[in-house]
Amino acid sequence: MLLCFRSCILGLGCLSLFATGVMGEVDESTLPVKVVPAFPDLEWPEWLTGVDTGKPRDPRPIEITGAGDGSDRLFVATQYGTIHSFENNPHVTNMSLFLDIQERVMPFNPNTNEEGFLGLTFHPRFQENGEFFVYYTAAPTEEKPHLSRVSRFRTKANNPDEGDPDSEEVLLEIDEPYWNHNGGTVVFGPDGYLYIVVGDGGAFNDPHMNGQNLHTLLGKILRIDVDQKDKDLSYAIPKDNPFIGEPKFARGEIWAYGLRNPWRLSFDRETETGWAGDVGQNEWEEIDIIERGGNYGWNLREGMHSFGPGGVEPNENLIEPIWEYHHDVGKSITGGTVYRGKKIPALAGGYLYADYVSGQLWALWYDPEKKEVIANRSIRDKGAPVISCGEDDEGEVYFTGEREIFTFAPTE
Repeated sequence: MLLCFRSCILGLGCLSLFATGVMGEVDESTLPVKVVPAFPDLEWPEWLTGVDTGKPRDPRPIEITGAGDGSDRLFVATQYGTIHSFENNPHVTNMSLFLDIQERVMPFNPNTNEEGFLGLTFHPRFQENGEFFVYYTAAPTEEKPHLSRVSRFRTKANNPDEGDPDSEEVLLEIDEPYWNHNGGTVVFGPDGYLYIVVGDGGAFNDPHMNGQNLHTLLGKILRIDVDQKDKDLSYAIPKDNPFIGEPKFARGEIWAYGLRNPWRLSFDRETETGWAGDVGQNEWEEIDIIERGGNYGWNLREGMHSFGPGGVEPNENLIEPIWEYHHDVGKSITGGTVYRGKKIPALAGGYLYADYVSGQLWALWYDPEKKEVIANRSIRDKGAPVISCGEDDEGEVYFTGEREIFTFAPTE
């Protein structure tokens, strides 16, 4: 997630910018689409940006999403621990505070920038039950200096337009050995279950082998039922999760494993396919199609390549990414979503993603029958960092920078 301090491998000679692992021709032409400010007049509150104290800071919008409640609002969360709402109108100027839990969240540090408030999603029946879910790294204590937390909140009983900070119900806590690789996505799948993305715990090389260890939740995508509760849990484990009871001692919450630090996970509204952008370490960033019980290879493989002294070649037990790009192109993937909106027909069916470091943006098309990428077309070849991606209730897509919110428009 975000800018992970990875080494840049030099002296590699001439390498292709992309590798797909397939023989078909890939369209890499530039799309007739441009990036534009989505809400150019929208103002962040001065108490958040530090203008009121003379110590300005970027608001770092870490998540943007609709609530699916018919209100035509957008919700934007900041890495500091606030959620704001505003009318989904390009001329909007003001936002309202929806929730503030800054005192519970790890304070943002630009030198260790992967902690803080990381994920937000709304219950599919939010209009009825007022429930929403967040993922954040908790303010440190001596006993737990690095702790990831997934919680349920509810709106206030007397004001459904505000979240109730006193309603927090902690569903899951995960001790993190280091400050980086926290994952952070929470998203409801088309099956109504909550999917939770957890990084491998951090440092370099996955030193504790968490990615391949089914006894830990680190380096995994989890799947839980937030509408039911099992004994001694604040949630239920769906009976069709892949590792219930076998192998012995495997965590039942695990849906997929062998991941380093996916940023982000999304589901295609039309096909229901799960997509993830997994941040690489030394050389390769990758895009994965997430399957039930899939092992995505980390730390035995990075992208489509053997990794480290214990590295292995491709084999039937590991799922290869559908796409990768080298660190000559960018160094930290920002996974996005498949475009199913109506405003930009040129993007229809394309998986929109970006690179945090280079600021590049692309749309990728994948043929699931042939299992081939057929196009990876550029939208922007450089720019400011791209932190996150989200959709409104109509499927229009937005990307966030460190201050701005962007969307797409046809080129003139």
